[in-house]
Amino acid sequence: MRLLETIASPADLKGLSQEELSQLADEIRQLLIEKVSATGGHLGPNLGVVELTIALHRVFNSPQDPFIFDTSHQSYVHKILTGRAGQFDTLRQRGGLSGYTSRAESEHDWTESSHASASLSYADGLAKAKQLRGEEDDHVIAVVGDGALTGGMCWEALNNIADGDRNVVIVVNDNGRSYSPTIGGFAANLARLRDQFAQIRIQPGYDEVMESGKKTLKSMGWVGERTFGALQALKAGVKHQVVPTEMFSELGMKYVGPVDGHDLKSLLNVFNYASTYRGPLIIHVLTEKGHGFAPAVNNEADQMHSTGVIDPVTGKSLSKSAPGWTSVFTQELLKAGRERDDIVAITAAMAGPTGLAPFAEEFPDRFFDVGIAEQHAVASAAGLALGGMHPVVAVYSTFLNRAFDQLLMDVALLNQPVTLVLDRAGVTGTDGASHNGVWDMALTSIVPGIRIAAPRDPERLRETFREAIAVEDGPTLVRFPKGTVADNIDAVERLDSGVDVLHVPAGEVDEDSDDNVDVLLVAVGTFAEYAMQVAADLAADEIRVTVIDPRWVVPVSPDIVSLAVDHDMVVVYEDGIVRGGVGSAIGEALAAASVSTPVRHLAFPDIFPEHASRGELLAQYGLDPVSAAQQLCEWVAGLEDC
Repeated sequence: MRLLETIASPADLKGLSQEELSQLADEIRQLLIEKVSATGGHLGPNLGVVELTIALHRVFNSPQDPFIFDTSHQSYVHKILTGRAGQFDTLRQRGGLSGYTSRAESEHDWTESSHASASLSYADGLAKAKQLRGEEDDHVIAVVGDGALTGGMCWEALNNIADGDRNVVIVVNDNGRSYSPTIGGFAANLARLRDQFAQIRIQPGYDEVMESGKKTLKSMGWVGERTFGALQALKAGVKHQVVPTEMFSELGMKYVGPVDGHDLKSLLNVFNYASTYRGPLIIHVLTEKGHGFAPAVNNEADQMHSTGVIDPVTGKSLSKSAPGWTSVFTQELLKAGRERDDIVAITAAMAGPTGLAPFAEEFPDRFFDVGIAEQHAVASAAGLALGGMHPVVAVYSTFLNRAFDQLLMDVALLNQPVTLVLDRAGVTGTDGASHNGVWDMALTSIVPGIRIAAPRDPERLRETFREAIAVEDGPTLVRFPKGTVADNIDAVERLDSGVDVLHVPAGEVDEDSDDNVDVLLVAVGTFAEYAMQVAADLAADEIRVTVIDPRWVVPVSPDIVSLAVDHDMVVVYEDGIVRGGVGSAIGEALAAASVSTPVRHLAFPDIFPEHASRGELLAQYGLDPVSAAQQLCEWVAGLEDC
């Protein structure tokens, strides 16, 4: 029997020897490689925190001591140690194990948002609650990466944590990377500490001095916190010429580190000390993303931050590759950069995933990676625009939520020409509730003066992006989904306002018949392909469907209002939420024009779509072509046999 098979909860770690804990780490690492290779997921980050998570659970008492993982994509080891090892065959599949912490899965999971830089605020609030409830002897443990510390909310939280005496243990999981290498002045300071720590460990006599000092202190009867504090002083004496200052101490909190994040003995020592310490404490742990799996460690791009299905030995992708939406955007951005020297590109720590890396390579002076700081990205873009540049800010749809205020008050209020490009818009699938980008149209459509494009195919993406960067009097937004692109869908006609007519009913209309029903189906973005299928399916039911693609969904085109007058019903088919989405905007436009044609919506209800494939989610909420045709048929005719 493998040791891992005996672990059903963190309590099972308490009696294991250090050798057994090391064996357990090896078994967990092999399980991660085997299972995540088959399902896809965040492999590199979890391989890097195996020993760290084991040591935390060995010392602290979850769930009484809450564990908060920043973004929580590195919580797989935590899931394994809290009784979920047997569920990893279902990782990120519908009804299976979430790729992030999930309150529905376990009492050991306290949060489930996968947005960065929030863990310290959660921890601050939990620690305050414990103090108010008389549970101040408990600890709250926040595991935060060096990448997440580039986000401003971490420092807002640290300012509050440092102003109290509550037991918050902040574990800085420092691997020098977020998705890609961490950038900025703070990251540079951490890098110096990592380099200096490496030098310390190879100094002659370092280990001997430490062991000798430990024996001397123990012989004097110094134990517990006093022993550890003395050892830290001894360690500082050895390394003071190499690490003259510790930047974290400037916060007014106790700082311990750096600690080797793959040395269980060191981790257990430092966490045992933390469990006896009263007040906030920062523990600086150095880890290696992808540790123990050479293909991940040697992958310089992202160290297998997130993978699809891969070979568990070589790490090579087993998924079929095809041109994606992101690559189409990349090529168009490069073309724009070559034609216009005012085009600049901004990313929030995700140059590769958002397609900006080639632009950064060709135009390094016009590329800015601001770290995990979407708010700063958009506000900084406003400054660039004020200075005469045209910024292109590329982020995932779900992460734009964080920068709404900056879009509203720093860009739109000043009528600045900033183009936002939203990758992973709509349903992203297996990444789950906080990554599905179904809110962006509802959020941004209320921004005065904004123009929002939802291209249906690669040619329309190129087209709308060029139109977006030509706008000089306000913000523009171009959104597209995750995945590969389909074929271009040619329009039957383009109306004066830029609306594309994709399909018109065949045959003449019998004006004397009451059986003819004319529906205007407004297809948003990639739902144009599905709308064409719906129109074809309903033709046999004497439901005449005209399919149009607005291309620019906000503001609502006057041509849509005019077309609505000539139809019996308007149906808006969109991959966003129903409340405040494109359908709502069209309904408001028709009402303002005193057009009485009823409007119906095919969109997501007010829910957080869980992790599942795109097809499964669309079918679940009636947005696949078959379900959409059935719903439209019922709306129009009330026929039970459609």
